[in-house]
Amino acid sequence: MRSFKSLAAATALGLTLSLSACGGGSSAGDSHKVAGLFSGPVTDADMNALGLEALKAAEEDGAETSYAESVAVPDIEGKLRQYVSSGYGVVWTHGSQFYDATAKVAEENPDVNFIAEFDGVPEDQPDNLWVIDRNFHTVFYPLGVLAANLTTSGKVGYLGGLSLPFSYAEAHALEQGIEDSGKKAELKSVWTGDFNDTVKATQFTSQLLSGGNDVIISSLNLGVMGAFEAMKSAPVGKSWITVKYTDKSSNDPEHYAATVLYDFTEPITEILSKIDDGETSGIYVMNFGKGTDVSIGDSVPAPAKKAAEKAVSDVEDGTVKVKLDQSEVK
Repeated sequence: MRSFKSLAAATALGLTLSLSACGGGSSAGDSHKVAGLFSGPVTDADMNALGLEALKAAEEDGAETSYAESVAVPDIEGKLRQYVSSGYGVVWTHGSQFYDATAKVAEENPDVNFIAEFDGVPEDQPDNLWVIDRNFHTVFYPLGVLAANLTTSGKVGYLGGLSLPFSYAEAHALEQGIEDSGKKAELKSVWTGDFNDTVKATQFTSQLLSGGNDVIISSLNLGVMGAFEAMKSAPVGKSWITVKYTDKSSNDPEHYAATVLYDFTEPITEILSKIDDGETSGIYVMNFGKGTDVSIGDSVPAPAKKAAEKAVSDVEDGTVKVKLDQSEVK
């Protein structure tokens, strides 16, 4: 991405907002002022930390940046309007739960650029809104293949936080991967109701293990630390856990199986470059080699690792089409 020109010195990333909210119809903001709104703390070594890394990259390219962390869904519209009123020309909401509010505020402020996340292709996308399709389900497909090749009980557990459409899609992709593997295994999906609650994650993981599920596919943020805690009592070499967003293998190398890795720096950098070139709307689809990857742990048996790596390759070359099924998991 080419460097932004004619900017004042970048502000510190930890800037605290004390702005007054206002309605729509604002004048155009400075496209070199970029704000991020995050659902959790940026110290989570997880999704929100990745968001902060993307903002830092924008800052290094010359943008003035700011962010708000731990923003709840009911507060998102107000925060968006605060940044618009403060002259930010690009506002990014990090989390698909923020999409509807972002699209609404984008329509109210046609001269400001917005970036939102979605799972799939949204309808009636505003002309000043870029969408990052996180494509979670595609990256979870190889984990289904991996789990089917690791389990000895024939029981695999999926541990989610909130039961959102993307989470249903992940579970269905796991089922497709299990089925395509040719192995006999069934998937048990549960949700703790919170991505960051470590106590609930410990409880639910323990319940899954007690039910005979010897592979746990987690889709949590800070809550995954509770899942690791529960895994400590599980048999080594016979019980496995996978994680999401960042490599957390050091927490439990003996039970660690894999990570679905995410990097939001690449999509944000490319989108900001396109906005700088005058492209105010589009869809960036994350995929293998475009912000996502799968990393397999060193302790995973070679046959299971090979099967998972082949699944990644099959998705990359189009041999396998992973279905986007956001229907509720029964």
